[in-house]
Amino acid sequence: MSANKYGSTLTVILVIAIVVVIGGGGFLFYNYVIKPYNNDKETAQAISEFDKTADENEDQGDQADVDMDKIMNELQQTSGNQNGNSGRKKAYYQEFVMLGYITIPKTNVKLPILEETTPKALETSVAVLHPSNPKLNEPGNTVIIGHNYRNGKLFSNNKKLSVGDKVLIKDTTGRELTYVIYQKFETEPTDASFYNRNTNGVPEITLSTCTDDSQKRIIIFAKAQ
Repeated sequence: MSANKYGSTLTVILVIAIVVVIGGGGFLFYNYVIKPYNNDKETAQAISEFDKTADENEDQGDQADVDMDKIMNELQQTSGNQNGNSGRKKAYYQEFVMLGYITIPKTNVKLPILEETTPKALETSVAVLHPSNPKLNEPGNTVIIGHNYRNGKLFSNNKKLSVGDKVLIKDTTGRELTYVIYQKFETEPTDASFYNRNTNGVPEITLSTCTDDSQKRIIIFAKAQ
C-alpha cells in the first residue's frame, strides 16, 4: 500500500515537473523567439511608414518653394480646417511620435527615435533626451538614449562600437546624415557635462546607454560627415 502511495506521489511530481518544463519552455520560446520577431516586424513597418510620411512632408516643402502665393491662398481658403496645410504630418511607433530613426550598420540596429523619454517609451525604443523640442540633424548636440537589455536589442551592443564606425540618422524632412564616431568613454549616470558641448555649428549626436552592470554609462560621440 505504501509502495502504491509512493508511486502515486512520484507520478504527481513527474507530471508537475513536465508541466513546469513545458510552460517554462513556452515562456522562453515566446520571449526569445516570437516576441522579438513581432517587435522586429512592427519596427520595420513603422520605419516604412515614417519614410512615406517624410516623403510627403518633403513634397509639401517643395511645393511651398515653387509657388508660395498659391499655398498662402489655399491656406486662407482652408483656414477652418484644423489640420491645415502648414504643419508636417507625424509618424508613430506604437503610440509614440517618431522624430526619425537610427541605423547602426556594425551592430545591425535600425530603430525609431521617439520624442518622449518616459519609462514606457524607453521600453519601446530609443529617444532624444537633449535638447528639449529637438529636431534631428540640426547643428549642435543631440543626446539619444536607449536601454541595454543585454540581449542585442536597443542599445545593448553599443559596447561593440568603436571610433570610426558610422551611425545614420534620418529625420522628418527625409534627410539622412551619416555620423562618424570620434570618441567613446564611460562615465557616471548623473554626468550631463557634455550635453551642451560646442560643436562649432556641426550636427553631432551622443549615444548613451548603461554598462552591463548598470553602474556607469557608455557614451559615444559622433559627428556628421
